[in-house]
Amino acid sequence: MKFYSVLIFSLLYIPFSIAQSTKGLTGQPDTSYSTASAFRSTSKQHPNIKIVGEKKFSSVKESRGLTYCNPGTRDLKIDVFQPKARKSGGYPAVLIVHGGGWRSGNRTQHIPMAQHLAAAGFASFTVEYRLSTEALYPAAVHDVKAALRWMRANARKFNIDSTKIAILGFSAGGELAAFVGTTSGISRFEGAACNTGHSSDVQAIVDIDGTLSFVHPESGEGDDRKSTSAASYWFGYSKAENPDLWRDASPLTHAANIKAPVLFLNSSVDRMHAGRDDFRKVLDEKGIYSEVFTFEGSPHSFCLFEPWFKPTVDHVARFLNGVFSKK
Repeated sequence: MKFYSVLIFSLLYIPFSIAQSTKGLTGQPDTSYSTASAFRSTSKQHPNIKIVGEKKFSSVKESRGLTYCNPGTRDLKIDVFQPKARKSGGYPAVLIVHGGGWRSGNRTQHIPMAQHLAAAGFASFTVEYRLSTEALYPAAVHDVKAALRWMRANARKFNIDSTKIAILGFSAGGELAAFVGTTSGISRFEGAACNTGHSSDVQAIVDIDGTLSFVHPESGEGDDRKSTSAASYWFGYSKAENPDLWRDASPLTHAANIKAPVLFLNSSVDRMHAGRDDFRKVLDEKGIYSEVFTFEGSPHSFCLFEPWFKPTVDHVARFLNGVFSKK
C-alpha cells in the first residue's frame, strides 16, 4: 500500500509538456478575410465607405509575382511597385505586410497602397508569407525577414537605397512589422533560407492597428472559449498552455532592442493596438522617435477603404519623408 501511495505521489509531479497543436495546418488557403468580406461587415456600421481599387500611375513601374524565397516547400511571391525615373543613390523602400489574423488575407489587398506610395517616391513591395494553415510561428517572421534581405540583394535592380528601408503592416501584418523591427540581429528569428548574407534591419516601422503584445491586459488575443483564436492557431498553443511563447512572440517583449522610429496608425478599436502605450514608453526611454494618429470612430479595417485610405497614405508618406530626410 505504501508503494502505491509513493507511486501516485510521484506521478503527480512528473513534469509533462503539452504537444503543439497542428489542427490548423489544413494545407488549404483560408479566404475568410478579404477586402470584400471586410467591406460587407464594415459597411453595416459605415454605409458610406468605398473600396479603394488599383490605380495605374504612369510614373510607376510594376513587377508582380516575383519569387523572393523558397524556404524548402514552395516559392514565396512578392510584387514590386517602383518609381520609373532613376534616382542617384536609389529611392527609400517600403515592405507592406498584409493582415488577416496570421491565417487569412492576401498581399494583393495592399496593392493600391503600394501604387500610391510608389507614386509618392517610395519603392513599394507587397509580400506574401506562410500563414498558419501552412506553417506555424515563427515561419511568417522568417519569411518577412527573408523578403527584406531579398530587397537588399536586389537593391540596384529596383533602384533602392538600402539604408532607407521601412516595414509597414496592417493588423496581423502590423504585429509582424513591429516584431521584425524589434528583433534585428536575433538569429533565432532570422530563418536560414535565402540571401542570408544580407541584413533584415529596417530603418522605420509603420504599425497600422497591429497588437504590440499578446499577453498585455489590453489584448483580445487568446480567447478560445467559443472557437480557436487566430493567435492560438498560429502558435499551436493556447495562451494558458504556453504563456512564455506568447510573451516571447510579442513585440513589446523585445522593444528594448529597437532602433527604428515608429508610426502608429490606429482605429478606434483599442484592443487592436494592445501594449502600444507601454511600447512607446520604452521608445521614449531610448530616445527613439514615435508618433500616433488615431482615426476617431473608424473600424479596424479602415486603411482598406475611403474615407480613410488617402489620409493613411498621406500620414505614411509624411512620416517616412521626415524620417529619411534626417538620414
